[in-house]
Amino acid sequence: MNKRVNTILFVLGATVVNIIIMSIIFVTLLFAVTMVVSPELAPELGMLVFLVLFVVSIAATYLIYHKGVKYIAKKVDLNQYFDPIFPKSSKGSSGKPSS
Repeated sequence: MNKRVNTILFVLGATVVNIIIMSIIFVTLLFAVTMVVSPELAPELGMLVFLVLFVVSIAATYLIYHKGVKYIAKKVDLNQYFDPIFPKSSKGSSGKPSS
């Protein structure tokens, strides 16, 4: 396999892992909140809590993923196995069409 295929597989695999981690965090937080909050909670407040838990689970997933990739990058030279996702433009090109 070449670097491009490795990069694509890594991005797809990381996406799946992120979704799984986010789901686990969200369900865990939702379970913890339902154990603490009264069942007579107003529906509007319940939706707000639901939204906050969702955003917190996304943020927590980002932090976990960021720390994990940083740790792996220290241990392994990722440039050896992966293409850059956003390649650098050539030095002579400013991105503007020449006239």
